[in-house]
Amino acid sequence: MFNHKIHNLNDLLIEELKDLYSAEEQMEKALPRMAKAAHDGALRQAFESHHEETIRHRERLEQVFALLNVPAKKRHCQAMEGLVAEGKEAIGEDAAPAVRDAALIVAAQKAEHYEIASYGSVRTFADLLGHLEVGRLLQATLEEEAATDKHLTTLSQSLNVRAQTEVHA
Repeated sequence: MFNHKIHNLNDLLIEELKDLYSAEEQMEKALPRMAKAAHDGALRQAFESHHEETIRHRERLEQVFALLNVPAKKRHCQAMEGLVAEGKEAIGEDAAPAVRDAALIVAAQKAEHYEIASYGSVRTFADLLGHLEVGRLLQATLEEEAATDKHLTTLSQSLNVRAQTEVHA
């Protein structure tokens, strides 16, 4: 998981931030492809909006690194790589449009849940270490990720019903 030993909670915080930096960068590249593949206009708009938000998340992480006096470096996030690969599989499905949209939502929510877990952890680490401004910035991103997940859940309610009745020609 880590290239060097973690000696303390601050080391773990930095390593996890590097992982998140990579995860956000990977999502920044994946979301436009997901938006293009979405058939439903509201879903496409959700992916486009989250793409813009993801750029802000990456920039916010750069602020966090600066506040911690640590270079903004990434450590390749293997988890996000796998989640992005699942999104690519959803895009490539030969399925009815609403079914593909449902698959895209599943893939996106898996990524959101990973980010929610990660941001919750690093926010807690930052708070425990007394990095209050860092914790505030990470909390802001955590809240945005949770709001995106909630929005995707709302979209899925109607799309899943449509997917249930739609048959691929």
